[in-house]
Amino acid sequence: MELRVFTEPQQGATYDDLLAVALEAERLGFGAFFRSDHYLGMGTPGLPGPSDAWITLAGLARDTSTIRLGTLMTSATFRFPGPLAISVAGVDQMSGGRVELGLGAGWFDAEHTKYAIPFPSVGERFDRLEEQLEIVTGLWSTEGGYSFDGTHYQVADSPGLPKPTQRGGLRGGPPVLIGGGGKRRTPALAAAYADEFNLPFMPYADGLVQNDRVRRACESIGRDPASMIFSSALVLCVGRDEAEVERRAAAIGRDKDELRENGLAGIVSEVVDKIGRYADSGQTRLYLQTLDLGDLDHLRLVAEEVVPAL
Repeated sequence: MELRVFTEPQQGATYDDLLAVALEAERLGFGAFFRSDHYLGMGTPGLPGPSDAWITLAGLARDTSTIRLGTLMTSATFRFPGPLAISVAGVDQMSGGRVELGLGAGWFDAEHTKYAIPFPSVGERFDRLEEQLEIVTGLWSTEGGYSFDGTHYQVADSPGLPKPTQRGGLRGGPPVLIGGGGKRRTPALAAAYADEFNLPFMPYADGLVQNDRVRRACESIGRDPASMIFSSALVLCVGRDEAEVERRAAAIGRDKDELRENGLAGIVSEVVDKIGRYADSGQTRLYLQTLDLGDLDHLRLVAEEVVPAL
């Protein structure tokens, strides 16, 4: 089981805050540093203000050395597909081939309203997401002369430059992640475009059902389901003893018992057992949502006591 660090900078973080977490995650041997792609805090003023996911990752690409970098999830409503392909390819080059693109339809209406971003219906958002996935991966893999005639986006004779450093993903570029609980279109898009399918904060039993939908979608298009990486994102709250669990839960404004039920929470032995449960289900990655970015001891505890016990 690979453990990755996942942050939510829209809740309030500077670039230096994120860099400190990324560098410590790299030093401790975590598999990757990911961030969300949001422009508005949820339940908080989000001071000092939102940061752009791909600008942040560009900085981290130069300020880190080995850790992989990515988004859970970039919103397709935020960017046109051509510029997104260019940005991700550029950051992949800057990192020496360490970037992964999580791409989703977008869901948070308020951030669109507050930052002048159009927010179409859910059906149209999924239509646009599908066209974006086709165009972004098409631009990465083309040798030139790429064209696409969609409902929402058209491409005419594009050179598809710049090229990412990574070319080994399912569609000829960096790995692509798709996630969510949609019963029909989400599994279909994952089967067609994704190297990895992610369950975001989903009850364990519901996640098993959704992963089976993705496997069936793979089979329906002749793809081996074993070629898909399955993962989950879970809130992290682990302690050496009960008092430490309670302190960390309070620091992020959550109840420890609720986190035990819905997140990756408890004393070390509990968390190790829960990770084993996810491994038994066929998942090979967990994204540890780290909400208190100043608590680097939290990551050290996972690296020093949880990881060796897996």
